[in-house]
Parts: sequence; structure tokens; C-alpha cells
Amino acid sequence: MIVLNGYDILAQIYESVNSEVYRAIRTVDNQPVMLKILKQEYPTAQQLTHYKQEYKTICGLNFEEAIKAYGLETYRRTPVIILEDFGGISLKKWLEGKPLPLREFLSLAPRIVANLEKIHNAKVIHKDINPANIVLNPETGQIKIIDFGIASVLRRENPGLKNPNVLEGTLAYISPEQTGRMNRSLDYRTDFYSLGVSFYELLTGQLPFPANDALELVHCHLAKQPLEINSLVKEKIPPVVEAIIRKLMAKTPEERYQSAYGIRADLEECLRQLETTGKIEDFVIARQDLANQFQIPQKLYGREAEIATLLTAFQRVATVDKNSSHTELMLVTGYSGMGKTTLVREIYQPITEKRGFFISGKFDQFQRDIPYAAVISALTHLVKQLLGESQPQLQLWRQKLLKSLGANARVIIDVIPQLELIIGPQPEVLQLGAIATQNRFNLVFKNFIRVFCSPEHPLVIFLDDLQWADLASLQLIELIMLDGDMDYLFLIGSYRSNEINSTHPLTATLDKLEQGA
Repeated sequence: MIVLNGYDILAQIYESVNSEVYRAIRTVDNQPVMLKILKQEYPTAQQLTHYKQEYKTICGLNFEEAIKAYGLETYRRTPVIILEDFGGISLKKWLEGKPLPLREFLSLAPRIVANLEKIHNAKVIHKDINPANIVLNPETGQIKIIDFGIASVLRRENPGLKNPNVLEGTLAYISPEQTGRMNRSLDYRTDFYSLGVSFYELLTGQLPFPANDALELVHCHLAKQPLEINSLVKEKIPPVVEAIIRKLMAKTPEERYQSAYGIRADLEECLRQLETTGKIEDFVIARQDLANQFQIPQKLYGREAEIATLLTAFQRVATVDKNSSHTELMLVTGYSGMGKTTLVREIYQPITEKRGFFISGKFDQFQRDIPYAAVISALTHLVKQLLGESQPQLQLWRQKLLKSLGANARVIIDVIPQLELIIGPQPEVLQLGAIATQNRFNLVFKNFIRVFCSPEHPLVIFLDDLQWADLASLQLIELIMLDGDMDYLFLIGSYRSNEINSTHPLTATLDKLEQGA
């Protein structure tokens, strides 16, 4: 229990991986308050910045239903946000896994949407809508949305590809685009998906995707449809109510509602019918769904054939077949700005389905003198993904890596220092001549990559701007692709076709690969 001058701490009411929440009384005026504090005794600069940003975001929500922030104080080395306590309880704790009757749901849902609508009108994307962050005062009926720890004031974000265990937000509720595996940027419509999952849980008492494995849950968000609500509840739910939730949970933002106003209008119509006639008739939903923000569709048009070619190649690599090779190289060419990188990102979804790894590196026009720069960048990203795994999984990777790298593990640590966090400190390697050193490096790198290429985890490496690749990297690519022991590897390269001629080093490398295929 913390001790903070000026506050009488009553009880701890919430604890997460990063923070704790206490109920308290401000002694100067006997005002009930909530104290939100970081758990870490020595928080990082990034955590401190996020906390201060959360306080600033809450202060910017100037409407009655918004949670109020009274101040930002310090406890030891950690900031404490002082929040209002309006006597609420989260819907998660209030329901305790029991389904909410339809009439009660329809009385609550429009008010939840109205609150979210005002948050969006303040140009804030919440990014963590779920029943634990929707708080209700059962006596007054007042509803507030809380926890703006990862909220964004940007109109649009591009979430990176991360290990599912370290994604921002609550994994059971996040939208497909928030997973970073959908080739879509993230905007306010991510909250509509999370709202749909929350509504599904309120009506059924269970989550739409009750998966325990993080990567499996991500795949469910990307590609699977939940069970029909009426197959899970005793009280029959009208089809139009289920249609509203299905639309909220559409896989792409373009197929969801485009405004909170449109959602609220449909829910209010359901409540009006139920209260006046005792039943809810079917009607066309989203008729009043008019977006107040202009959004350019992010779907790729006219690239169906190229996408199909990429996906088919990946399926060949990832499918077990003893009679065929499991390593392929595919090249995407074209002028600058034609969308080569965007096209390659369409492969995110099937990679997730196959539990594969996707890593990428980009060659730089002004770093041609740095050998292996793009390859090392890609593999560094892979190591960072591994660091998000559980301790038992990390131990398995440690064993595989040490077995494969042996006494030469230090060669990889010298270029990817983060690897030492997985396999521990390693002894220095023997000093060799220049040619022998490069040969050893290439051999160890091939062994390192081979660790991550398996039927359980196929590996996709995307190397962009190959027209600027250094000779050492081209040689390494050649050795990897001609390695007869390398399986389950899909290497995708892109380059500007107008910058390549018959004497370019890349052309010579591709010729050798064709001859050796």
C-alpha cells in the first residue's frame, strides 16, 4: 500500500502489468478520488512520457461524461494521476461473466456510444475499449470511459509488426489493424471493432474468440468469424441487434460503421421499438451512418493477380512436401512510389495463420559502405520479436540458437547485441584472416537464419531497395538461396527497375541464382 501526503488511501481496486489504482480520500476537502500509479520503482523515460500524455489527454476531454483529472503528483520517482471517483464499477466486474438482458443492454449501449462519440469528437482514439474500461455507477446510471494510457491524438497511425505478447491494448478486444498485421493504418474506427467485441461479451457473457494463445487470438481477429450470439444465449436476440454487432466487428474499417452517431441511431431505434411494441423488427442498419471525417480507402485495387502470386508462393514455402523445395525468392519491381512495399504487406495475414515470422530491412543509398546493413536490421527486428516471448519459450529459443551457433555465437552478438539477452554472454571467437573471417560470418549467418525456418514457423524476409545493396549482402543472399539445407524460407526482394542495368551487381547475382536453381 502506498503512502501519499494529502490522501488517505482506502484500498487497492485494480492492478495491471504496468499500473495500480487505489481508492482514496483527498484530506483537504474530503473529496473521493482515484490514484493511478506506475508499478515500476524506476520507470523508463517512455513510460513517464506516456503517463504525462495520458494526463494531458484526459484534461483535454471537456464534456460532462468524461472522467476528470484533478492533478499530477509524484510518489517517490513515479507520477501519480489524481482522478475523480464517481462511485463507479467496471462493467467487467459488475457482470462477472453473466449475460446482460437485452433491455438492459439497449439502455446502456447508446450511452456508451455517446461517450465514445464525444471522445472521438475531441480527436482522441482510445485504442483500449473493453468492459474493464467502461465504468458504471449503478445508482445514478452514469457511464464513463476510463484508461487513456495508450490513447492517441493522431488522426491516423501505422502500427508496427510486433510480438503479440507486447501489443498495445487488450489482446482479446483489439481490431485487426491494431495487431499490426493487416496492411492498414489505424484510425478512430479501431474503437468500433473493440466496441463490437465488448457488446458481444455483454450480451453473451463470453468473448467471441476464447483463444489462450496470443498468436492464435491475433489470427482470429484477422480471419475468423465469431459464433452467432443466439447459439450462446437463452434469451433470443433480434437479428438486427446481432447485425449491428457484426458490422462493428467487420474485419476492415471500411466495412464497419463510419461514425458513432450511426451506431447510436441504430441502437436507439432498437430500444424505441422494444419499449413501444415489446419487440424489435428488422430494419436497414447504418442508414444514418454519415462519417464526419474523410477517409481514403486503403484497399489495394488492381493488384489482385500480384497478391495471388505472392500468397501462392508463400503457401508453397509453408506447406510440407518432401518432394519440393521449401525456399523461394520472389522479386517485386517497378518505379519509386508504385506501392511495392504496400503490396508485400498483403502477406501479413497468411503468415499469422501459419504462425510464421515476417521481418524486413531496407538498403540505403548512402550506406552502401556498410555491409549487411539491411539484413542485420531485419534480423535485429526478429530478435526483438523473440524478446516478447514468455520465459519458457525464450529458453527453447536459447537452446536452439546455442546448438546451431556453437562456439561462433559471438559473431552474431557482435552485429545484433540484443541476441545476448536471449543466449547470454558468449566467448570471443578466434581471429582469422580477412577471407576466412567473411566465410565464417556467412556460415554462421546461414546457421542463424536456419534456426527460424521450420514447418511450425516459416520465415519471410523482405529486403527493400535491392538496387542499393552492397556486394557482401548480395553474396549472402546468393549463399542462402543456394543452400540445400535451408527450408521454409521465403525471401522477397524489391528494387527500382529503372535503376538496374545489365552490368549492375544485382543483375549478376540474379543470373547466378537462375543458373543454380
